[in-house]
Amino acid sequence: MKRFKKWMRAKPKFPSIAEVSPEDVGREELSSALEQNETIFRDIFKNCSDIVFRKARYAGQDSLVVYLACLVDEQVIDDHILKPLFESGNKQETEPAALGAAALSESIISAGATKLSSQVKEIVRQVLDGYAAVLTDSDGQALLVKANGVKHRSLEEPSSEQVIRGPRDGFIENIATNLGLIRGRLKSARLKTESVVIGDLTQTQVVITYVAGIAGDSLIEEVRDRVSRIQIDGVLDSGYIEEFIEDLPYSPFPQVHSTERPDVVVAELLEGKIAILVDNTPFVLIVPMTFWTGLQASEDYYTRWPIATFVRWIRFLFIFIAIFAPSLYVAITTFHQEMIPTNLVLSIASSREAAPFPAMFEALSMEVVFEALREAGIRLPKQIGQAISIVGALVIGQAAVEAGIISAPVVIIVSITGIATFAIPRYNFASGIRLLRFPLLFLAGTLGLYGIVLGFLCIVLHVASLRSFGVPYLTPLGPITTTNLKDILIRSPIWSRRFRPQATGGSNPVREPAGQKPSPYRNKRK
Repeated sequence: MKRFKKWMRAKPKFPSIAEVSPEDVGREELSSALEQNETIFRDIFKNCSDIVFRKARYAGQDSLVVYLACLVDEQVIDDHILKPLFESGNKQETEPAALGAAALSESIISAGATKLSSQVKEIVRQVLDGYAAVLTDSDGQALLVKANGVKHRSLEEPSSEQVIRGPRDGFIENIATNLGLIRGRLKSARLKTESVVIGDLTQTQVVITYVAGIAGDSLIEEVRDRVSRIQIDGVLDSGYIEEFIEDLPYSPFPQVHSTERPDVVVAELLEGKIAILVDNTPFVLIVPMTFWTGLQASEDYYTRWPIATFVRWIRFLFIFIAIFAPSLYVAITTFHQEMIPTNLVLSIASSREAAPFPAMFEALSMEVVFEALREAGIRLPKQIGQAISIVGALVIGQAAVEAGIISAPVVIIVSITGIATFAIPRYNFASGIRLLRFPLLFLAGTLGLYGIVLGFLCIVLHVASLRSFGVPYLTPLGPITTTNLKDILIRSPIWSRRFRPQATGGSNPVREPAGQKPSPYRNKRK
């Protein structure tokens, strides 16, 4: 052990990202000499085959256009940058004026989004983000022209959140398109967007979105603080951000809601919550999240309220089945047979007569096989994934029962549990529920119903103590808020939901005025 510590002290440290980052090569600010600036950028982008240095002459002066061919639209470069430069260079200038970067933007370059910068690091970052840098020979500034041209997939319905009635568009991997989908539904200047770049190497754009006047100031400041504290070399998906900002990282319950649907994001923003968009991923994060968010689907608000209320109560029943059905079967058949009716206990006993394993091992093995089939169905190509999962479950279950390895009631219980898990609308929430089944199985197999009660108390205590950005996880049921219960236990009519959730929309609680209940005599002339 002493040798290992001595070796660790003597081992040379790896250089930090900032020490080897190409953005720090050369001087911090541009020079007024074009040749010197060209040398700086050629050194920075050394061994980069996709970088383009295009010289052009305008108004009797030299200029240099720098861009990455893989990130820009060549048509924008040709029509709005190079062509105007060459046309101005062909004009006869009696007294060539010293046109700097600012004058280029005003009189020559016809692109819409432009900005000026003299910082080498900023210019390199913008070039890596799809901008073209136009360098002149008259001042120490560069004109940055937005020319993004990376191809993205078209808008389509999210496969993880399909609905029968509701919008069919979903987020894609382009953050500008995703912001447009939100602004297309929320046409208000009160919708604020704050951008920050995270990732020393990926330079991923992260946008915090909220509705001013509805979202609380303390919640906005907390989200800003947690996001700004993130230090990492790269961000590839919003899941990276989620793990950095959640309150309790060891909990199986998600504390950050993720969705691919723009209508869900807008609905949450109108309740005073905050959305976090990450570039290059279609999943948008929403905070804070409560326990009841995991049991609600966007379609609940597009169908009639009695049907939506009935479906919600079905979900409450299914979440109980998904957590406790296998453990209850193991506990009752192993320790508490007197609780089962006589005819049923005889049927179960006859089916388990040839089974060589105890009930806990049977249930545990079938749960593991079911999870393996579920994972295989997801990872395999779509053409054969569903067939493998369905056929595999049927074949393995039937063969195990006929061979006498597994009893038939266990197969039935595990199948019902799997169906109940599929009924939970939020995938990340359902994943946490699936995980809870296994410790409850061990408690049921060792302590019986006492173990299940002990596990249930631990779950309730954990969920009751859990918070998401300061908001209790069980709100509005714990602590109880009677005005908000009508959107938890039931789905009340839209015209009766006068108030926003008190935990997130307290700064602007009134959603709609009273007296909007529809009536055939309401508008009848007297």
